[in-house]
Amino acid sequence: MAYYNRSSAGDNLARGLGWFSIGLGVAELMAGRTIARWMGMEDKTNLIRAYGVREITAGVGLLALGDPKPWIWSRIAGDAVDMATLAEGMRDNPRAGNAGIAFGAVLAATAVDIVCAQKLHQEEAHYRSLPVPDYSGRSGFPRPVSAMRGAASDAPIAEDMRTPKILQFQPAAGQAATS
Repeated sequence: MAYYNRSSAGDNLARGLGWFSIGLGVAELMAGRTIARWMGMEDKTNLIRAYGVREITAGVGLLALGDPKPWIWSRIAGDAVDMATLAEGMRDNPRAGNAGIAFGAVLAATAVDIVCAQKLHQEEAHYRSLPVPDYSGRSGFPRPVSAMRGAASDAPIAEDMRTPKILQFQPAAGQAATS
């Protein structure tokens, strides 16, 4: 069972990263060719667009209600793939400096992702360390069940709350006489 607080510092950071992911993903999806050209990796245009779809998916997952930890870890894994692609793209590249700037930006985003994941796991550990409330002695009734039984039997029932005559049980003619 996941423990999380939608107003905690870790969750606020996760939501911020979710919006960042969506923005970055839209940029990669819509301007993949321009980004690839800037980094000197024109042959990776479609890959950059695919990375944009991955970023959008992670962003939506982070913003959706539920546990953000799996989505943060998906961002970290995606950042590792991005860095591998950028490292490979810096070899024999006249624009290796631009690819290096992108590598540094991904490295910084990865650091923020890791801080967020650690924060979320610390918060979960805190919630797990709290004692589990014992509600076994509660029934939900203001008095004991034995005292409540039959308490409303003499309550007046409004006409519109009664079962319509046509829907009331009507024993068969033969059953009424034998009963």
